[in-house]
Amino acid sequence: MYSINNEKKIKLTNIKQNRFLTITKLGVSVFHVDDLARIWGISNRNTLLTTLKRYVESGLLYRLYRGLYSIKPLSELDPYLLGAQAINDYCYLSGETVLVKQGIIFQQVGYFTFIGARTKRLKIGDYKYYCRQLKDEFLYNDIGIDKTGKFNLAKPERAVADILYFNPKYHFDNPSVINWKEVKRIQTIVYNK
Repeated sequence: MYSINNEKKIKLTNIKQNRFLTITKLGVSVFHVDDLARIWGISNRNTLLTTLKRYVESGLLYRLYRGLYSIKPLSELDPYLLGAQAINDYCYLSGETVLVKQGIIFQQVGYFTFIGARTKRLKIGDYKYYCRQLKDEFLYNDIGIDKTGKFNLAKPERAVADILYFNPKYHFDNPSVINWKEVKRIQTIVYNK
């Protein structure tokens, strides 16, 4: 016996499958609520939020942060890429995070440092992010920024120049590995110093 209820269930299942097929084809794991509204063509905010709530409850989506969702659990996401996506504006990984990775400073930093258009602090799971605000005229000058990966990344010399912009008396634990000539070039071009 075939009922109208079965027909509704099949239709809802097809809609759900089509929505997930659409987002998985994009090759991106993390989405903002507004991205999902556009991708799925849902203009009613209540419908969208109810849909997201149900998908999270059924384990199809993971809510990472207010307005931020993923098709993968937090443990499977790259924390750097997640930070760039959570900031949801032009930014690049820089500062202490890059300096620790390059062996320029030795102390451990409890957060991932980005440079962006607005100051922002957020925590997603155990990951902490800090985005320092930089004037647009400096922020969008991409000298010393690697843009070839999934997120923008400051090269060591740009990270040093950025740190010195915010704190001219910053102490570097291993200054001998810094290419000071390149740092000065970046400071002159980017920061007009």
